[in-house]
Amino acid sequence: MTTLSAAILLFLIMDPLGNIPIFLSLLKDVPPKRRRKVMIRELLIALGVLLGFLIGGQHILKLLQLRQESISIAGGIVLFLIGIRMVFPPADGGGIFGKPGEGEPFIVPMAIPGVAGPSAMAALLLLTNTQPGRTADWAIALLGAWLATAVILLCSTYLFRWLGESVLTALERVMGMLLIALSVQMFLGGVAAYLHLAV
Repeated sequence: MTTLSAAILLFLIMDPLGNIPIFLSLLKDVPPKRRRKVMIRELLIALGVLLGFLIGGQHILKLLQLRQESISIAGGIVLFLIGIRMVFPPADGGGIFGKPGEGEPFIVPMAIPGVAGPSAMAALLLLTNTQPGRTADWAIALLGAWLATAVILLCSTYLFRWLGESVLTALERVMGMLLIALSVQMFLGGVAAYLHLAV
């Protein structure tokens, strides 16, 4: 996997367009002057968590005694479920990571699992375990995906007014379909690697 494809994968997983309506609803009770500061804080927390998983991913795998094939198959399943929820959102309107809470959000649910969700963490674990010598490339991919996500979310108010909810929903469906295709490829890659080892 190239650095660009890894960045695109992480960007699709973070799903900034799909998170815009949810983030706006989470911040509706926050004073307007505080909204941008809260969003920047949550984005930085999410970046710190993801960088932690990127750097410590191999140690986590060794501690849990997990093989690369297991991470690939599990990551594919998780990404598939996330993609399904993007294409077919729940009827309660809770979005990908549940219903929003009350008050000023802190870490949950904006940073985790909004931006730094389980699927992003699993993808980083998979990347670091597949090619551990390319941690710098994966860090560049993560920073690129996070920066694009941050720009979109910080401009969420303008995008929501400009594009409208229907266009954002359509874009989220398209991103979900791409994520489903990537998840199937990841799952099949894990199964193929496992069968090759078993033979």
